Amino acid sequence: MATNNMRDIKRRIRSVSSMEHITNAMKLVSAAKLRKAKNTFEKTQEYFHYVTESIEEIFHHTNEVPSEYLKGNREIKSTCYIIVTSSRGLCGSFNSNIIKEAARQIAEDRGKPVIVAVGGKGKEYFEKRDYDIFEEYMLPPESISFLETHDISKPIIDMYNSGQIDEVVIIYTSFVSSLEQKVRSVTLLPFEINRDPDFPRLEKQVDYEPSVEEVFNYLVPKYVEIMVYGAIVESATCEHAARRIAMENATDNARDMIGELTLYYNRTRQAAITNEISEIVGGAEALK
Repeated sequence: MATNNMRDIKRRIRSVSSMEHITNAMKLVSAAKLRKAKNTFEKTQEYFHYVTESIEEIFHHTNEVPSEYLKGNREIKSTCYIIVTSSRGLCGSFNSNIIKEAARQIAEDRGKPVIVAVGGKGKEYFEKRDYDIFEEYMLPPESISFLETHDISKPIIDMYNSGQIDEVVIIYTSFVSSLEQKVRSVTLLPFEINRDPDFPRLEKQVDYEPSVEEVFNYLVPKYVEIMVYGAIVESATCEHAARRIAMENATDNARDMIGELTLYYNRTRQAAITNEISEIVGGAEALK
């Protein structure tokens, strides 16, 4: 019985050791991908600030902002939710946190939600619960280029301009640090303008050519595209950070388990040897 028990323990040690090698390799791959994704994320932030500052400047230098883009000028009957998840697992609570927040907002929505799923996990969750998925993009977030972001954003902007939807909300994971990520929900359209009294204003009204409306018709799609792309890039960065942490924890747990199993194996082996010695000694005493 002891021999069979020791054989089972050795088999478990080999199994856990193989798993430890896999999780450690995945941790190293995620760490490399995290460095690359973080670099892309930081570069994207520069373009994001440029576009948002341009829109802010127009808001503060003109009183002719098109009303359809401003919050409070239309009743919110239908909301489009852009939900950014990953297409793969093994990244801790990364996907579940996003899905939980998206499900909460959708449950509170009295209208008919329009769901755009970026990443397979969000699509699978809402599809199983009989929600209609308007658009789905199954590529891993880090594989989605800025040009592909245009394909994601254009139908949404067209629906907003035609009145099919009245609000656009994006739900994704925000990168705080390599050890901390938070779920974030941002309303892309309509804008909510908080007039900053300290913002430097020009004495004269600025004229925009050909018109403020034309300028906004160009800037708003660019704003939505850069926001969606920025969220996707940031989400990819968070996914790699979450997977690195999850795989590091799994590797540490596997090593702890190997240590415990090895200790248990040695104790069982020692007990078996002691038992055999006792039997030999007992047999020798019986022959006397």
